[in-house]
Amino acid sequence: MEDILRPIYQERASQVNTLGVLIIEKKQKALPTTDTFDAILLIVVSEANEPVYIKHYSYGQKKAALHIVTEKQLKEWILMGSNRKVFEWIYSGQILFDRNEYFNKLKLELQDFPFYGRKMKMGLEFAKLIRRYMDGKAFFENKDFLDAYNHVVHSLHHLARLSVVENGFHPEVTVWNQVKQIEPAVYKLYIELISSEEPLEKRLELLFLASEFLIHSKSSQGASHLLEILKEKEKWSISEIIEHPELKNYSVDLGMLLEYLIEKGFIDVVNIETKGPGLYHRYYKVAESIS
Repeated sequence: MEDILRPIYQERASQVNTLGVLIIEKKQKALPTTDTFDAILLIVVSEANEPVYIKHYSYGQKKAALHIVTEKQLKEWILMGSNRKVFEWIYSGQILFDRNEYFNKLKLELQDFPFYGRKMKMGLEFAKLIRRYMDGKAFFENKDFLDAYNHVVHSLHHLARLSVVENGFHPEVTVWNQVKQIEPAVYKLYIELISSEEPLEKRLELLFLASEFLIHSKSSQGASHLLEILKEKEKWSISEIIEHPELKNYSVDLGMLLEYLIEKGFIDVVNIETKGPGLYHRYYKVAESIS
């Protein structure tokens, strides 16, 4: 397949803003790494009009996909974990062109997983975990068990990914294989939820009891990125928190995370009087016991 695609990537490699070219060829039918294509050609560029540009090709009975991605978009996928296949592409792809060893350096960076990047990623996964867990609990209390089940499965996925990141690894496509080795307790919770013969209500009830402790034990690590930023000032309005450059990535999960951390004693609410009688501006600060 590489020979067939050579004219395409050679043309791109000659362009000055091309940082690197990878080819990822399908090896196992069961794995979704190449999205059913026989080959993926990943080209990373320093800048482009669009962050992602995709073209599909056919050759005989085979098919290939070309992905041209800006470096900024690639870094966002890596940080947010919003395109997990990209890790597999970088790890297992064959380097066809590598300006200034771009891909080799990126592979080393992913293996090292710098501590600050890890803290931010833990924060993002923890925020998603809390959102799904709290929503699932609300559905459960309203006896909407199927909706509760859906949210709980997602919350366990985020708990699994958080465990992987906490141990210094990037979550991959096969995250449960990673978790089975790294944190068997989380893996066991997941297996019991999806395979137990207990009625769904009973399964959910037991899971909420068991996962409460696990989530609480990860709160300090999971919230450390957010708390470090909040320590920079005495108090914050919600708009100041949302607009902080490093906290924008938390998106819709931020409000629920704040409420959870208030409930658990990590954050205090500061009420500031307004002109309206009995009405207060609500501000947030790191609890004195934490700082």
